[in-house]
Amino acid sequence: MSVELSQRSWRRRLTLAVIVVAIGAIAGELLATHDFGNGWWFLHWCFKPLATIWIFAMAWCAQPVVSVHYRRWILAGILFSCCGDVFLMLPVDLFVPGLLSFLLAHLCFLVAFLGDSRFAARPFVLLAALGYGALNLQLLWPSIPSPLRLPVTVYVTVLACMAGQAAVRARVFALHDDPRRRSATHAVIGALVFMLSDSLLAWNKFRGPIPLADAGVLATYYLAMWCIARSVQRDDRAIETT
Repeated sequence: MSVELSQRSWRRRLTLAVIVVAIGAIAGELLATHDFGNGWWFLHWCFKPLATIWIFAMAWCAQPVVSVHYRRWILAGILFSCCGDVFLMLPVDLFVPGLLSFLLAHLCFLVAFLGDSRFAARPFVLLAALGYGALNLQLLWPSIPSPLRLPVTVYVTVLACMAGQAAVRARVFALHDDPRRRSATHAVIGALVFMLSDSLLAWNKFRGPIPLADAGVLATYYLAMWCIARSVQRDDRAIETT
């Protein structure tokens, strides 16, 4: 019981830290001006990656874990996401390196989800995610610059496969009353919110501007990352595998 209480205590503290730092990152983004030397920009530049680092700490400290394999790949995905944070927040055009970083992050998450579930075990669930991605891509296609069309298409496909597989995994575990279903529920919520966050970012970038889009993108992004990191924690009934 004392170990369980200790786990809950550190999780609450880390979650509070994530919330505080995420609010700082969003406030810095909203209040910053075109003058890149002001204090609000420094607040944003410091707190944006720091929030992701705290989320990494959540996944790193989680005990007991769904599996060593699962945590390893989730941690790798969070690290690539942090790199993407840095590329996309700098006052230069590093959209492609940022896109590549998040592409690698989603591949890592996908590998984690495939560690204990078969790809497309529920094909209609995966097809629904791919259909959502294809619809967004079709609607945005005329506004996407030609040099970016191929990398954006690859990114959307990988993101949809990651979210779709998370949904497949959650569905399979729920049907079989698997003790990992709570972890899978956190993972699928995070993956689907990640799709929402990226959809908002894409519409704002290629078809925007959307009012308060930056705040919405960051808020949904941090929620998605928190849920994915939270999915590393397993139920006590689950049997740890490697």
